Amino acid sequence: MTGKLKNYRWLIVVLLFTATTINYLDRQLIGLLKPILEKEFNWSETDFAHIVMAFTAAYAVGLLAFGWIIDKVGTKVGYSVTIIIWSVAGMLHAIARSVFGFSVARIGLGIGEAGNYPAAVKTVAEWFPQKERALATGLFNAGTSIGVVVAVLVVPWILNAYGWHEVFWITGALGFVWLVFWWLFYDVPAKQSRLSTDEYQYIVGGQEAADNETSDSAPIKWFKLFSYPQTWAMIVGKGLIDPIYWFFLFWLPSYFSSTFNLDLKKPSLELMLIYTATTIGSIGGGYLSSSLIKKGWSTLKARKTVLFVFAILEMSIMLAQYVTDVWVAVGLLSLAVAVHQAWATNVFTLASDLFPKKAVSSVVGIAGTAGALGGIVFPMLVGSLLDEYKAAGNLSGGYNVIFTICAFTYLVAWGIIHLLTRNTRAVQVDEPNVSQLV
Repeated sequence: MTGKLKNYRWLIVVLLFTATTINYLDRQLIGLLKPILEKEFNWSETDFAHIVMAFTAAYAVGLLAFGWIIDKVGTKVGYSVTIIIWSVAGMLHAIARSVFGFSVARIGLGIGEAGNYPAAVKTVAEWFPQKERALATGLFNAGTSIGVVVAVLVVPWILNAYGWHEVFWITGALGFVWLVFWWLFYDVPAKQSRLSTDEYQYIVGGQEAADNETSDSAPIKWFKLFSYPQTWAMIVGKGLIDPIYWFFLFWLPSYFSSTFNLDLKKPSLELMLIYTATTIGSIGGGYLSSSLIKKGWSTLKARKTVLFVFAILEMSIMLAQYVTDVWVAVGLLSLAVAVHQAWATNVFTLASDLFPKKAVSSVVGIAGTAGALGGIVFPMLVGSLLDEYKAAGNLSGGYNVIFTICAFTYLVAWGIIHLLTRNTRAVQVDEPNVSQLV
């Protein structure tokens, strides 16, 4: 293997970051267009919740499917398939004319977009030593916020120049542009001719022995993963928390529109600041746990310590119910979404800490499915609460109840994760005794 570039692994992160940016740009469009579409099609809050639920249900199925598929076919092919599906589905929103039509388009989008995180986290596990994985994950995960910020910027421009149909056509095509670069620059380290020998040795040398399985190692038994408490820790970490971010993603534009009379036909500085804060949380959360590991902390202790800190910080969202000034609300919600992304970065990295590479995508898929299933139930609660409070003339009261629920959920999730991961050693999925850890 002859060397060309010294830091090729960070180019891989750029590809992952760009894909994640496009992923969240496409999924955020429905939230930004909600005030326009609900007027044109006479949607209720419950109608919108059904559309969100269609996406999250499909996302749950897609995570299970793509988690397994990507572990089987590899990241290069698996990532390509998923982005083709979600890009086509994104463009099909332009021809929808009813709640049912938008729900069908969201189902396609959910199935396709579900493959992003299993593929990206597995790619990080393949390309990075353990001490850099949280930082790499935080960097690509920052695409979630950048995608939303880009959406906040480009949607008003496309709306004013063309219309809501063109918003979906134009943004949906971006995935195909990314696909060209993916096929030009990506392959696993052992097959990448642009990778230097020194960097290859650095990557492999910094990975746990369980990561470096050989090609003749036994194939993963998918159902066996459910026998490990570590898998359930991932399920809890995503299942309880993901629905909260879905709420932030899909309802915050409407919250600011109804509570503070924000005009969503214009670029919103308030929303841009909030979603930009998630970038700080994503990168900062990854950097914090990675720095603790470099200082000699054990991997799992570092991850769980920062998760506990973030769970405490997230309780500040309760203060939102007392806010009457838009910029105070921006500050509190910026902190909330930043802390969420810091949490998400470390939970994602736990998968590559606790499982060998050949199981990472499947574990992320299972955990993500749990998050999506929670995302099916939570939007229905949100929609019914908001409709009830809106009928009573107190819509902000509905948001206050939801913010209170959000505040305590992270601490509950951390407590369960801590109990399920008291054994700090990594899982070896090839062992005949499923309770044995190495």
